[in-house]
Amino acid sequence: MAVKIKKVDVWAAELADQPGGLARVLSAMADAGASLECVIARRKPDQPGGGVVFLAPVKGKKAEAAAAAAGLRRAQDMGTLRVEGDDRPGLGGRMTRALADAGINMKGLSAMTMGKKFIAYFGFDRPEDADQAAAALKKVSSKKTKR
Repeated sequence: MAVKIKKVDVWAAELADQPGGLARVLSAMADAGASLECVIARRKPDQPGGGVVFLAPVKGKKAEAAAAAAGLRRAQDMGTLRVEGDDRPGLGGRMTRALADAGINMKGLSAMTMGKKFIAYFGFDRPEDADQAAAALKKVSSKKTKR
């Protein structure tokens, strides 16, 4: 099976690195009925007391209004791809090798498996990089291949 690739919007916000910082944002999204597939939150090591959160997807007027009220903004300075497919040993290496061979640098990667499937979010410095990455990743199959 070929991997499924979709360009997605990511919303981001600064967080206070304290108990409840992330809960405030996620509670606002839940109150708006948002169904989030991906949440990434982390401290900012260069800014003590600060953190950042990334959410996807934020769909619908109510969810977008709640996100904005919680301090989130659609990330304009990055491109993101959601990639999913059948999980196979070595697939992550093949995907990242395809990007490297195409001369594309990633801003970040978050990936996980559930059962026999995987899902990954690839972040890039520019939306144009995500377009180029999608083309490179379309050539990668989740079938096991010989090295």
